[in-house]
Amino acid sequence: MNTATALLVIDVQKGFDDPSWGRRNNPSAEENISALLAAWRVAELPIFHVRHLSTEPGSPLGGAGGVFKDAVRPLAHEPVIEKYVNSAFIGTDLETRLREEMLDTLVVTGLTTDHCVSTTTRMAANLGFSAHIVSDATATFDRIGPDGKFHTAEHVHEMALVHLHEEFAKVVTTRNTLENLQQPSPG
Repeated sequence: MNTATALLVIDVQKGFDDPSWGRRNNPSAEENISALLAAWRVAELPIFHVRHLSTEPGSPLGGAGGVFKDAVRPLAHEPVIEKYVNSAFIGTDLETRLREEMLDTLVVTGLTTDHCVSTTTRMAANLGFSAHIVSDATATFDRIGPDGKFHTAEHVHEMALVHLHEEFAKVVTTRNTLENLQQPSPG
């Protein structure tokens, strides 16, 4: 990884533990995000945390549900971007911050793969950033399609990654990312 690479941790909030979401895939996502955070902190690379503040009455992501999960809690000096829609770029200063710090590559993690992670990744690519989405540091939930058909969280997750790969982002793993982070920079 180059020094122009930021880690983006999207919506890893206690509200996603609410049973109303249903069954989730990848129970190790938070552990993998925590490992990436630790490595980024040691390397003193930029980290941005994103919090979704729902405006919908009774949403699990409102109030106490907006609190970050303990395993990925930001340190005092790490910026928190607060958003009210799916994209971390809409209505926030994320793009401005990235450009001011001359960051051109984002490593994207968080919840949920098919919603806020996907939307933010797509917009990052459209804005000219190089995006790497960490497949095992993202997760989603079982979904019911518009036809009433049930889709497992694993399938929804996989298809979201398929839609992003090589069009909007490079899909990577935590292990790949940590190995690349530890490689010495050329020159």
